[in-house]
Amino acid sequence: MTFLEAYWKNLILINYEIDPNVLKPFIPKGTELDFFNGKCYVSVVGFMFMNTKVLGLKLPYHINFEEVNLRFYVQRNGERGVVFIKEIVPKPLITLVANSIYHEHYQTSKMKHRWTEKDDSKCFEYHWKLNNDWQSITVQTNKMFSEIIDGSEEQFITEHYFGYTKHGTKTYEYEVVHPSWRQLKVKDYSVNINFEANYGTHFKMLNLATPTSVILAEGSKVAVKNKKIIHR
Repeated sequence: MTFLEAYWKNLILINYEIDPNVLKPFIPKGTELDFFNGKCYVSVVGFMFMNTKVLGLKLPYHINFEEVNLRFYVQRNGERGVVFIKEIVPKPLITLVANSIYHEHYQTSKMKHRWTEKDDSKCFEYHWKLNNDWQSITVQTNKMFSEIIDGSEEQFITEHYFGYTKHGTKTYEYEVVHPSWRQLKVKDYSVNINFEANYGTHFKMLNLATPTSVILAEGSKVAVKNKKIIHR
C-alpha cells in the first residue's frame, strides 16, 4: 500500500563523517550501519514537499511544505536505507500522522524557504525556528544540472531506498521509491544550526565539524509504501 506520494524538490544534503559509536543508541534492531569507504555519515537534509498526497488524498493546506531532517545510513540484507533522528515540518497534522502511523520522530516548527536565481548561479535556503532563534542551511550552485557519478559519495548519500524506524523493541521498514537524481554543483554553502539544541547532546560535536560534502539534488516524484515490521 502506498502511504504517501509527493514531489521532493531542491534537496540540500549536508553530510558529515561521524564516529559510529555516536549512532549505536539509534540503530533499529535488525539493521546495521552502512559505511562508504569505511566512513560513517549523518546528513542534514532540507527540501520541499510538493503536490503531496496521503493515502491518495490531497489534504487542504498540507500539499506544499518544507522539511528539514537529520538522518544516518543503515543496511539490512543488502538493502540500503536511512534512519531519521528528527524531521521538522511546519504542519502539525503531518507530524501527528507520521508519528502515530509510521512511528517517526517529527516535530512541528515555523519554517520558510527561498529560492533565487542570478545570471551565473542559483541560491537555495531553508529556515526553521527553534524557540526564538532561526536556524538555516543555504547553498549557492551553478545553473546546469549534471548526473551523479556511480560509486561517488553523492550517490551513496542520495540512493538509499528504504526507511527504518526504531519504536521500542520493534523495527519498522518502509520503501521509498524514486529514480536517481541529478545535481547542481555547489559553489558555496552556509550552515547556521545549533546541533545540540536541535538534536541533543549526542550531536553537539557537529557544531564544530566541517561537512565532507554538500549536495543540491534536483529531486523527483517519490512514493512511500509497503510498511511492515521486521523485528519485534
